[in-house]
Amino acid sequence: MPNFEKLRLPTEGSVITFTKGIPCVPNDPIVPFIRGDGTGVDIWPATQKVIDAAILKEYGKERKINWFKVYAGDEACELYGTYQYLPEDTIAAIRHFGVAIKGPLTTPIGGGIRSLNVALRQIFDLYSCVRPCKYYSGTPSPHKNPQDLDIVVYRENTEDIYMGIEWEAEDENCKNLIDYLNNTLIPKSEKIKNRVIPNGSGIGIKPVSKKGSQRHIRKAIEHAKKLKGNKKHVTLVHKGNIMKYTEGAFRDWGYDLAVNEFRNDCITERESWILDNIEKNPDINIENNARLLEPGFDKLTPNKRSFICEEIKAVIESIAETHGQNKWKDLILVDDRIADSIFQQIQTRPQEYSILATLNLNGDYVSDAAAAIVGGLGMAPGANIGDTAAIFEATHGTAPKHAGLNKINPGSVILSGVMMLEYFGWNEAAKLITKGISKSIANKKVTYDLARLMEPKVDPLSCSAFADEIISNF
Repeated sequence: MPNFEKLRLPTEGSVITFTKGIPCVPNDPIVPFIRGDGTGVDIWPATQKVIDAAILKEYGKERKINWFKVYAGDEACELYGTYQYLPEDTIAAIRHFGVAIKGPLTTPIGGGIRSLNVALRQIFDLYSCVRPCKYYSGTPSPHKNPQDLDIVVYRENTEDIYMGIEWEAEDENCKNLIDYLNNTLIPKSEKIKNRVIPNGSGIGIKPVSKKGSQRHIRKAIEHAKKLKGNKKHVTLVHKGNIMKYTEGAFRDWGYDLAVNEFRNDCITERESWILDNIEKNPDINIENNARLLEPGFDKLTPNKRSFICEEIKAVIESIAETHGQNKWKDLILVDDRIADSIFQQIQTRPQEYSILATLNLNGDYVSDAAAAIVGGLGMAPGANIGDTAAIFEATHGTAPKHAGLNKINPGSVILSGVMMLEYFGWNEAAKLITKGISKSIANKKVTYDLARLMEPKVDPLSCSAFADEIISNF
């Protein structure tokens, strides 16, 4: 047990442990919580009340969360001192107890940590950010058919430009790096030897590793294994047409993982096309299959035509027996889409997608865009998951002007609590909460952010009254 400077431990409860990345959850876990800054003062009490009520309703005294208050953000500075946005006490508590939940945190100004959320992800190696985006009937939305969107964004959390490896333009290290790149590295690189970085540029580094990509995509595929029907679908989202050795590598490493480690569970999109062509015409030859696979096949160079034919032969030899005759239709479909295309497609044909596996920056944009379709960030939960820890969080900001007014929507943190309960395997309590939220919204018993968008207009509930309404629907 860590020696805490200013924290008060619960008098009861047990520790969550991990085995090969899987949590072992006792019936009485100790769970650290960070109230959050700004409106955290309102939304955390509402969240805790709903979670506790659902657990009591479903399990009686058999199960209970023992809440452990820890500090981060402005509240931590009040207790620990100036710029102590993330005290060692909090880090030690989360490391020891394994799972935590938090409200929104402020971005420090004037000193300390650049981003508390990013810091927590990096400290505990929480490499997968999981953000479900699902519509609850009655939620006002700017889209005509928001109910068609039901996706989970798996956003890689520890690499990409969010590592924060960058230099401002006037930094001497930046100037030296530009000089080295322009006069040494770039001239030696055949594909980019004629390019020049302008003097006065800021420089950022974008690391993307095979290990980091595959451990993240592995979690997305493991999630898809639990789904059914056309929801058994993982889409690798990338900008590999431009950033070939980072974003393009992410895509390639994803396919490599699917066809090697998950061969019995997965089919790639191109493999499905090849097998489907055979099922529709068992007598089809390799060249005609290639023409269906690549409509411009006959205009390609001989080398490219040969490459495609060899690809088809390899698929037939390796998986026709195990995956053919429509067996592949019961497996996980793995495909890829360009990031800007996905922005359009989750709006124009959202029903075609299920799990989106992305790098860090793309996942940030895509998950917020998806949240807007189903009702905004007030209804968007999130989880940051690694192999030895997990932190569940609100995805919205602190909204300090609304703090203490008991008016903000607690939905994001409550639904993050639902994700935490599902992570525990306490699915009955999780379903009870989603049922309560769904019925509250359907009955137009909502907070002001949703009430003001409803037609006809309805009187809003307070934050705490919304929590009570959810519980009344259990």
